[in-house]
Amino acid sequence: MAIIGMFFQDGLTGSAWGDWALYTDSPLRAFESELGAMAPFGFWDPAGMCADGDVESFKRRRATELKHGRLAMFACLGYIVPEFYKWPGYCSESKGLLFQDIPNGLAAVSKVPGAGWVQVFLFCGTVEKAVLVHDPTRAPGDFANGGALG
Repeated sequence: MAIIGMFFQDGLTGSAWGDWALYTDSPLRAFESELGAMAPFGFWDPAGMCADGDVESFKRRRATELKHGRLAMFACLGYIVPEFYKWPGYCSESKGLLFQDIPNGLAAVSKVPGAGWVQVFLFCGTVEKAVLVHDPTRAPGDFANGGALG
């Protein structure tokens, strides 16, 4: 029954929500020309986060989305690369822990010493706050000092 209703709405009336061209005052129209907005959906915002039409919030969210996507790609590399390559030498010389002794994946969380996790956290914080800083005059995700990453 629902499928027949969808055919009726989409096939006979043009779309399930009416004619989008009639909604000229919608705040979502502010983002129709943004990168990623394409037919047949136009600007797709299922959670309604941009319903107020605030351009600055949109730019901040887009830059954050790009940064999180890049972080996810690095996380995938960090999960895959140790399957094929491990650093030579010690991860912690005082504990006699070699890089080869650290297992892959989530099992490594319990093997790396706390000081190692502090170093990782400080490195990520430095990259976040000092290197990949968003400049409002540039496009979202375009970092002036990011090199190949920005």
